[in-house]
Amino acid sequence: MAGRRLRVFFLIRDLNLGGAERQLVLLANGLAARGHVVAVAVFYGGGALERDLRGVELFDLGKRGRWDLTAFYRRLAALVLRFRPDVLHGYLGTANVLTVALRPFAPRARIFWGLRASDVDWSHYGPAWRLSARLEALCSPLAHGIVANSHAGLEAAARRGFPRNRLVHVPNGVDGAVFAPDRERGAPLRREWTAGGARTLVGLVGRTDPMKDHETFLRAAALARRERPDLGFVCVGGGEAGLAGRSRELGRELGLGSALVWAGPRADMPAVYNALDLLCLSSAFGEGFPNVVGEAMSCGLPCAVTDVGDAAAIVGDLGVVVPPRDPKALADGLLALVGHLEREGGALRERVRARVLERFGVDALVERTEALLLEAAIRRP
Repeated sequence: MAGRRLRVFFLIRDLNLGGAERQLVLLANGLAARGHVVAVAVFYGGGALERDLRGVELFDLGKRGRWDLTAFYRRLAALVLRFRPDVLHGYLGTANVLTVALRPFAPRARIFWGLRASDVDWSHYGPAWRLSARLEALCSPLAHGIVANSHAGLEAAARRGFPRNRLVHVPNGVDGAVFAPDRERGAPLRREWTAGGARTLVGLVGRTDPMKDHETFLRAAALARRERPDLGFVCVGGGEAGLAGRSRELGRELGLGSALVWAGPRADMPAVYNALDLLCLSSAFGEGFPNVVGEAMSCGLPCAVTDVGDAAAIVGDLGVVVPPRDPKALADGLLALVGHLEREGGALRERVRARVLERFGVDALVERTEALLLEAAIRRP
């Protein structure tokens, strides 16, 4: 397998700001740096992470909306014919299913899928999402390899009917050179976010989505401030406007006032993490390997997480793990972590960073994936 150069074609909806999207960029760049010919095709172009690709060819398929199907598929098929991939690699549901539909145009290519979630509660989402999930399960036996970024995601996929003998676990990678402690970089944001007088900042990084459970975070914040009025809270991320509006209204009803900042989506995530003291993951379901936890830890932030996906395994004994949908438990966990940080300070931050980089460095992500793809290509009939 040594020295074999692969032609790898990734397919994803877009490269907007998001955990799965950042992981694809890391992986594509890493494979390209090892000498492979790598392309990324996006349904919708213009995503903020496109500029982070290095040595990777980017194709914008120019999809014009949900019902732009036939012309979109023709453009995609023609692109695959020209590229002649050894590997077709989908990232997330619809892209995964499409790789199977492209087999006639790349009959010798090995098909790989990327799974990023675990047990999703589909009752919170519309019929199009549920149909996509069902199609993905039905088509899964046609993939040669299905890469889950978490043990929880692998087991959830097996329960959904994915063939267990095609499933493999490759955890996400964290780029310690990008996500590094640098409090000066975060200082301008910190001054902005502590204008209400907060001394300790707790951040939730994630879009407003039922999975992320902002309600539990906000109720926990209100409870924690009864004990520690010096705490401030920041919500970073975009999301669905209706749910975001209801979350903001709940924050007002809970009396959080200037102690709660809605920061919106941010492109400079290292600055965000370095403006915070702690990270909170309040998700109710569906997480696989939560990227924000790994990135925050790499910047030296201790994390309080709900026990979803592989979050508990990532933070280990250096963070706090509580049941999902339990504001009191989350508030108590945050207060305990604040106390831990005040007692140990820099030493705790150093251990947190060392833990995540020892276990989940970006080099391991690229090496493990490369080995999988090379082995599949060698076995190709």
